[in-house]
Amino acid sequence: MNPDFVMRVGVVTPHAAPGPEAEMPDMAPSRVRVTVARIRDAVPGPSGLAGPTSAEAFRAQLGATALDKAASGLLPTADVLALASTSSGYALGRDGEFAVVKRLNDRWGVPVHAACLSAVAALRSRRVERICLVHPPWFGALLNELGAEYFRSQGFEVVDARLADVPDDPRLVEPRMVVEWIAAHLGPGAEAVFIGGNGFRTARAIHLLERRTGRLVLAANQVLLWSILEGADAPVSVRGFGTLFDDRRPGRNNRKER
Repeated sequence: MNPDFVMRVGVVTPHAAPGPEAEMPDMAPSRVRVTVARIRDAVPGPSGLAGPTSAEAFRAQLGATALDKAASGLLPTADVLALASTSSGYALGRDGEFAVVKRLNDRWGVPVHAACLSAVAALRSRRVERICLVHPPWFGALLNELGAEYFRSQGFEVVDARLADVPDDPRLVEPRMVVEWIAAHLGPGAEAVFIGGNGFRTARAIHLLERRTGRLVLAANQVLLWSILEGADAPVSVRGFGTLFDDRRPGRNNRKER
């Protein structure tokens, strides 16, 4: 494994709250470098404390012109682009999110990964069928239901979808709050938990939650990083952030078919 390898990730997001730029380097210290471009003139998203109130408004945040302006500021220094917006993915639906990813890839010629597509790939890689969704309170009922619809459309049984009872401000949320709330409210039917929201910084809750619940636990920035590393077959090991990373064999071209 190359000790000098560094993955340069360019994150595009419409949201104001820090997320991937904090959690990705935390999961892979010194091996992942993140630069963020926030879409100009976008209405603040759900992890920015105020934002759109309809699916159409969320979809409008990811217009081609706005995305290209953001991406152009990250290239050519980024090895890969990451679309970090669970909420926009929910509003676009799987086909819409895939179309955005494909257009960015065709336009800029670099790999592109998106949060919700990454979550689906991660769940399928572990052959999960029944899931529980947990979202931050600032998502509200609309995004909570759109999230359930997104995963149902991909063949998953959504056992439950809830807004976590934690502070309604991403700056005030601590991992222990997330661990305690999910552990207390997780029902028996789900094989895995997906914690949505790229501004909902829950990566440091994953390991403890898996130990407490005995279930696979996924979170938005965790699956986004996993998808990026898998897609590049990158020689980067991640430990302490969930069993999702534990069966990776970095740099050995052994990615699971999914």
